[in-house]
Amino acid sequence: MRTSELQTPALLVDVHDLEHNLSAMAATLPGRRLRPHVKAHKCTELARRQAAAGHPGFTCATIREVEGMAAAGLGDDLLLANEVLDARRLGAVVAGGARVTVAVDSAETISAAAAGGVREILVDVGVGLPRCGCAPEDAGRLADEARAAGLEVRGVMGYEGHLMLVADEAERARLTAECMARLGRAHADVGGDVVSAGGTGTYAVNHTATEIQAGSYALMDTAYAALGLPFRQALTVLATVVSASPPAAEIQPPWVVADVGLKSLGMDHGNPRVPGGTVWFCSDEHTTYAPDDSGAVKVGDRVRVLPAHVDPTVALHERIHLVDGDEVLETWPVDLRGW
Repeated sequence: MRTSELQTPALLVDVHDLEHNLSAMAATLPGRRLRPHVKAHKCTELARRQAAAGHPGFTCATIREVEGMAAAGLGDDLLLANEVLDARRLGAVVAGGARVTVAVDSAETISAAAAGGVREILVDVGVGLPRCGCAPEDAGRLADEARAAGLEVRGVMGYEGHLMLVADEAERARLTAECMARLGRAHADVGGDVVSAGGTGTYAVNHTATEIQAGSYALMDTAYAALGLPFRQALTVLATVVSASPPAAEIQPPWVVADVGLKSLGMDHGNPRVPGGTVWFCSDEHTTYAPDDSGAVKVGDRVRVLPAHVDPTVALHERIHLVDGDEVLETWPVDLRGW
C-alpha cells in the first residue's frame, strides 16, 4: 500500500526516524536506565521495538496500559506511575504472572494497593509539579505504612514534569537538580533500589534517577523538537487539502484547508506545524494555513502535519502506519487506548 491510498487523517511514523530515535536513546540510557513510558504511543508493537532495543521495563499511565502490555507478553516489569484507589484489575494482572508496581502517595492508595493484590510500590514524592506526590518529609512514614501492610517498597519516584519544556538547557539542568535533591532526601528515608523520574525533556540532565521514564523521544513532536534534542520527528499526521481560498484580489494571503483538526491533533501545546506553510488555526476537522507558495498547493494534495504534542495526538487515532517514504510497511493498532 502507498500513503496515497490511506484515508485521511492518518497517523504516520517514519521507520528510519523511529529507528534513529530508539538507537540514540538506547546508546545514552541502556538497559534498565530507561523505563520507556508507553503513554506516549499506546502501541504494544512499538513497545516491542523498545524492548528489542534493550529496555525490558515499562512505565504506564493507566490500568488499561498495564493490562495490554501484560497481555502482549511485555509484563516483565511494569510501573503504573499514577495513583489508583481501586487496584483489583492490577491485582489480576499480577495473579496472571506479570510484575506490576504502583505509585502511592497516601494511606488510602497504600490500602488500595494491598487490598487489590498488588505486592510492590514506589512512594511518589512531590518534587515541584503541582500534581500527585507526597511531601518529601512524609515519604519515610508512608514507606513504613506500606511495609506494615505487607507491601514491598522498591524505592521512590518523582516527576519534574513542569521542567520538560524549559528552553534553556542549563536552567533546565539546574532546576532538575533542585527537584532531584528533594527526591534524594525522600529516598534516604524510604530505602529501596529504585529512584524513578525524568522524561524526554530532562533525560540528559537528570543525573540522580536510577531510571528515566521518557516516552515522547520515540516519536517526537514540535514542542520537544524546539529544545534541540537528538531525536527526529518520526510522527506526522497525513492530511488531504480539501479546499482552497477563491482567487480574489481582496483575499490576502491565499489559504488552504486540510482535513486534520482538533479531533485528530493534541492541541494543548499549540498549533501544529505544516512544512512550507503558516498555520492560522485549527477547527474540529480542519487546519487552515497559508502556503509559502500558494500556487504549489492544490485541492487533493497530501500534506504531512507535525503535531505539537505527541501523546494526545496518538490517543485520538486507532492505528499507526509505519512508512518508508510513501510505502506503508506495517499498520499497528493503537491498542492501549481507553481506560
